[in-house]
Amino acid sequence: MSAKESARSAAPMEDQVPGAPASSAPTYDEPTDPAPPPERKPDQTEPPLRTAAGASAQDGTRAQRGEYLTTATGTRLHDTDHSLKAGSRGPTLLQDHHLREKITHFDHERIPERVVHARGAAAHGRFVGYGTADDVCEAGFLAADAETPVFVRFSTVLGSRGSADTVRDTRGFATKFYTDEGVFDLVGNNIPVFFIQDGIKFPDVVHAAKPHPDREIPQAQSAHDTFWDFVSLHTEAQHHTLWNMSDRGIPRSYRMMEGFGVHTFRLTSANGTTQLAKFHWKPVLGVHSLTWEEAQRLAGADPDYHRRDLYDAIEAGAYPEWELGLQVFEDAEDQMFQGIDLLDATKMVPEELAPVQPVGRLTLDRNVTNYFAETEQVAFHVGHLVPGIDVTDDPLLQARLFSYVDTQLTRLGGPNFDQIPINRSHCPVNDMLRDGYHQHAVHTGVAPYHPNSLDGGNPFPAAADLRAFVEAPVTVAEGGKVRDQPASYDDHFSQVRLFWKSMSAVEQEHIIAAYTFELSKCFEQTIKERQLQALANVDARLCEEVATGLGLVAPAPETELTDETPSGALSQIGDTWPLAGRMVGIVVDADGDVASLPAIRSALLEAGTTPLVIAARGGELGDGVAVQRTFAAAQSAELDAVLLLGAPAPAPDALTARDTKAGADDDPMVDPRVALLLDETFRHAKPMGAVDQGMDVLAARGMRGLAGVAEGEAEAVVSEVLDLLGRHRVWERFAVDS
Repeated sequence: MSAKESARSAAPMEDQVPGAPASSAPTYDEPTDPAPPPERKPDQTEPPLRTAAGASAQDGTRAQRGEYLTTATGTRLHDTDHSLKAGSRGPTLLQDHHLREKITHFDHERIPERVVHARGAAAHGRFVGYGTADDVCEAGFLAADAETPVFVRFSTVLGSRGSADTVRDTRGFATKFYTDEGVFDLVGNNIPVFFIQDGIKFPDVVHAAKPHPDREIPQAQSAHDTFWDFVSLHTEAQHHTLWNMSDRGIPRSYRMMEGFGVHTFRLTSANGTTQLAKFHWKPVLGVHSLTWEEAQRLAGADPDYHRRDLYDAIEAGAYPEWELGLQVFEDAEDQMFQGIDLLDATKMVPEELAPVQPVGRLTLDRNVTNYFAETEQVAFHVGHLVPGIDVTDDPLLQARLFSYVDTQLTRLGGPNFDQIPINRSHCPVNDMLRDGYHQHAVHTGVAPYHPNSLDGGNPFPAAADLRAFVEAPVTVAEGGKVRDQPASYDDHFSQVRLFWKSMSAVEQEHIIAAYTFELSKCFEQTIKERQLQALANVDARLCEEVATGLGLVAPAPETELTDETPSGALSQIGDTWPLAGRMVGIVVDADGDVASLPAIRSALLEAGTTPLVIAARGGELGDGVAVQRTFAAAQSAELDAVLLLGAPAPAPDALTARDTKAGADDDPMVDPRVALLLDETFRHAKPMGAVDQGMDVLAARGMRGLAGVAEGEAEAVVSEVLDLLGRHRVWERFAVDS
């Protein structure tokens, strides 16, 4: 035996003196040949793999099982309704282990909610790559026909977990790709820019946007003094704010919401070349929004509207889909593109300058089983990267790289949050991270450090040719330590003006109304005046209209208004889109002729929409057609179009004392709740159709012959309404001066 070899012989372990630290003898020199993790010593066995519910791994289920109630450790219980007492009227005994377990667990059911993005909804799905990114990115999940499981969480930013879905707010669009090279998290928003340029301001903007700290109001709203105080003082926030005041701030559904990675990332190709890129999610159904009145109604009538829409669409087989696209830029030394600083998170690149190139498709096809275990415990991190995708020096992104890990330590109880089932990787994990709260792994070996010889050197670092993640070898510019920013960050208004000029006339009207409402909720006159000055630096008419609504004088601009070329990709209006999952209300007169109802429902279902039959009372109509909504329960805001079959007279429950909507109309021809439904549908610019006596109802309400109102035979009416529905709204119903 060489003097440099271990003094321990290679004899079988059972023939040796006990106490050897590893299952095999170490070599004197550092091991250089990669080897798998060491075997356990003969005196060690791995605990049998079981699920949290006590099932063996082979059973393939993590759900609780069995017919009988048990303790957390599986002991069957005969009574869970009565504490153990000293006699039926005596004191409860401390020895009641079931009471203590039940109450203790209940007392600790809640974990801290997210500071931002607390209210969310999520779903499972799959991503299929097109292979069109091969020239710029070597990430395996983007390869042609590569299918990757995903988990997507949508969210609002400002509200608590109990807030409403339809508030005016930014939405989160976070996607976890379980790739075979590790987890990749694309953590973005439905707006391509952010409020701030440097992550050090993130606590400030969140503190400003959250409810006031003394009264804890308003909930999930930006219509208050601290928010507008911040954005009017930090004018870099004006771009994001204008997007938020547009219809983008109140999306129709998560399924009809665009997504953006916000930051610029660095991509590496298989041959080592690098490019800069921005990620985009393009919804197949198009980008659509609610009207402000609909958003307000739904916040009260159905605060879970967006999550319900997502879950129902998936259950109905109308799977939400998005295309992932890339805007690709040269990885130039200055990291600029046609005068736009790619590291400035308050700037976007118009698609006319850099088209979005589709690289894959996302489909959500499975709902979550348990909200807490999946939607609440999922942990995203912008530092979850895979070979081919790297970060840049964007100062907002750099701060997020720290923050996303740090926040999980409190929320999820320690550093092992990646071992929670929803966060677990789908590829081999062999780290040197040990112990801590909630450690699920049973590690082998005795040497979780590098280099080592006791475990044969395992785990070995992998070379780049073995698909290791290698940071792009970029040169960092030399400079002194400063708290500063580049001069290119100082332009706070040109892109805000570009967005405003890209809006259609009706979208501009909605923006004016949003600013007027939000600023009217501010108490301090100074804040209103300061924000009006920011609007004057964007557009004179925008500022004048808002100032008029506030009863103030519009100031003159402080900067020269730039001549920006509108971007057609920013407006939501002017195209047609698929109808999958669209909700069509069919209002019927149960006492009239409903013979055409089955054929109408079939035509709507065949077109991919979801028909909801609305009648005076529940139950079934002729031919076994079920009623989904009553006149009392139907809400126009949940519908994308309405068909009126007949003229339902006031129902017996149309009493103001029972339903205040019954006092909404004094037309004896039709139930007042139906009249209200029609009026709201009309003024929200939604397609409408009527047959038979329904046409007389529309005529009496002054709607007949107007844009987006179809009349005639049932088949023709349905066809016309479906055509109109592809455009989402019929805005030409109301003339707007451009």
